Amino acid sequence: MNDLKNFIIYLKATKNLSPKTLIAYQSDLKQFTAYEKDVYSPDVCGYVNHLKSDLNLKDTTIRRKIISLKIYYEYLSDNGLIEKSPFTNLKFRFKQERRLPKTLTVKEVKRLLDCLNVNDCGQTDFGIKIYARDCALIDTLISTGIRIGEASAITIDDVIIPERTILIHGKGRKQRLIYISSAATWERIIKLVKLDKKENKSEYLFLNRNGGRLSSRGIEEIYKKYAKKAHINEHSTPHYLRHTFATNLLANGADLRSVQEILGHSSVATTQIYTEVTTKRKKQVLNKYNYRNSL
Repeated sequence: MNDLKNFIIYLKATKNLSPKTLIAYQSDLKQFTAYEKDVYSPDVCGYVNHLKSDLNLKDTTIRRKIISLKIYYEYLSDNGLIEKSPFTNLKFRFKQERRLPKTLTVKEVKRLLDCLNVNDCGQTDFGIKIYARDCALIDTLISTGIRIGEASAITIDDVIIPERTILIHGKGRKQRLIYISSAATWERIIKLVKLDKKENKSEYLFLNRNGGRLSSRGIEEIYKKYAKKAHINEHSTPHYLRHTFATNLLANGADLRSVQEILGHSSVATTQIYTEVTTKRKKQVLNKYNYRNSL
């Protein structure tokens, strides 16, 4: 449909959305147009019921798809292609399920770091480069709490050596500076920068075995390798490191607004869920170890 193609062009031109978000919009609308024969007079409630009852999608997924459709029909209405949006008088209620972030223990993170002290990639130039990459990558994720997509996007020029900071390209194309407070982490990053500059193959900091940009999937595989070596939670993902980073910042006394800025959250409400994790952990410790309980 030309309207759909024009809508995607409109989003690219006016909304400053990331490629990943644009793909999500296209996917949502493609699914809708495959179900709904007449998009100009749609049965929105029937479609939402189809998503819930037939496809058994989660409320969070359905909510996102509804948002995609609302924006699409606002576009059609604003351009005179339909009289009014079918969502004008519709309201949908969903269960507000808030899942606590999953984290690693400090001991598990320590075991992960200990694995970085053993080079099992070999002593060839290639093996040394892979080992340096893995050490810098895992340590950076631990020390900064950045997303794997953000790690994948770091270029050599983003590493600001005089300031000991890294320019992070976050969600919504928002940039932020992250200071590397750990001397050990910074040393690993600088070592990798020097190796990358020496070979001069790519602008990116973290490279795959072919010398190209390391993908998010590639980062997940590297994490899985070291998590297995460290004998930590086999179901954990690199995102656990982000949650662990944030939770421990708050547990150690960091203020909520600073943590929000460091993590690159657009809203402090997103960051606030980590305070629930720290409270839960404090309760567990006090219930188990407080001497007053047995008096």
